[in-house]
Amino acid sequence: SPISYRVVNSWRPWHFGGQVAGYTQGYDHNLTFLTIKGSGHTVPEYKPKESLAFYTHWLFGEKI
Repeated sequence: SPISYRVVNSWRPWHFGGQVAGYTQGYDHNLTFLTIKGSGHTVPEYKPKESLAFYTHWLFGEKI
């Protein structure tokens, strides 16, 4: 059965270095979906700076 989480933060861009780095959307139960533009399966290999920015915010519980 599909998971029916409620959207709590609408789909929006997130920025790094003054550019749109990807998009994010938040759901209840503390779930966040995030994309990184131009990356492949191994995000740190394709977009190291953007992935470090994301991981740093995530590890410290900061909103991206």
